[in-house]
Amino acid sequence: MAEKILVTGGAGYIGSHSVLELIEAGYEPVVIDNFHNAIRGSNGLPESLIRVQEIVGKKIEFVELDLLDRAGLNSLFLKHKFSAVIHFAGLKAVGESVKKPLLYYKVNLIGTIQLLEVMNSHGVKKIVFSSSATVYGDPKYLPLDEKHPVGECTNPYGKTKYFLEQIIQDQCKAEGEWKAILLRYFNPVGAHVSGRFGEDPQGIPNNLMPYVSQVAVGRFKHLNVFGNDYNTPDGTGVRDYIHIVDLAKGHIAALKKLHASNGCKIYNLGTGVGYSVLQMVVAMEKASGKKVPYKMAPRREGDVATCYADPTVAAADLGWKAEYGLDRMCEDLWRWQSLNPRGFSKDS
Repeated sequence: MAEKILVTGGAGYIGSHSVLELIEAGYEPVVIDNFHNAIRGSNGLPESLIRVQEIVGKKIEFVELDLLDRAGLNSLFLKHKFSAVIHFAGLKAVGESVKKPLLYYKVNLIGTIQLLEVMNSHGVKKIVFSSSATVYGDPKYLPLDEKHPVGECTNPYGKTKYFLEQIIQDQCKAEGEWKAILLRYFNPVGAHVSGRFGEDPQGIPNNLMPYVSQVAVGRFKHLNVFGNDYNTPDGTGVRDYIHIVDLAKGHIAALKKLHASNGCKIYNLGTGVGYSVLQMVVAMEKASGKKVPYKMAPRREGDVATCYADPTVAAADLGWKAEYGLDRMCEDLWRWQSLNPRGFSKDS
């Protein structure tokens, strides 16, 4: 019988791609998401899971549920016998977190603490946690490895990830039965090769590549490039971009490792290569055959100049490494965007 995995936030961009990989790896995911958050900028949309179902040819159980709903969580754990949890759910926009810190602390911290408490009460003590490279703050050295100091985060979103890492590590120390893997993501881009589902931010995208692809498809007239005076080759910010499918497969590797490990382990999921904003624009122009006009804008509060991973620990311990390069990331992103110019909207 297939292992049953609870996936929180499983209708989102990373979550939906990971749900597909879970099914293809022989697991049985049960997804929860508070779909109403799509109205205020979340990526959680039922349509993404409907399309995953069509691709895998299997029904996926998904429930509209908020992690702040403790009674609902309890009912779910009473109904299902989960072997582990993959925890994606949470708010994730750096800029919004600077403007609305209390909202981010409430949703991300309290929601996760409730999840951990309910897991504990039902004897489910294995978790893969969706963390972020933002926990490293402004890099003291590059590439960023897992031993790099954490906690000097430049925005409230990053702080929530840092605090939650500490909470999960403390829980693992307090109760020896707990096992956790914390995955520090770099910048996911791209889409499933089918072009049927991908990233669909509501309103003006917070992340670079959905913004770039939506300019290419004609939804926006130009891209705003935030800062051109960083200490980088062309003055624009440099990031480690990783194909969403590679990132999703990292969760399968983590789940397998979880069963064979003890305590709490931490891994970077990145490629180890950094690209600037303008390099990403050129790459999307190549993939799409479209011009991507851009205008320079002031730096955003909370952004750092350069950030890229040292992914060697994940390769050694998880047997995982990113397979897809920049061209493939942009090709798959453009396929999704061009086939779905309005995202999951019915008027695409």
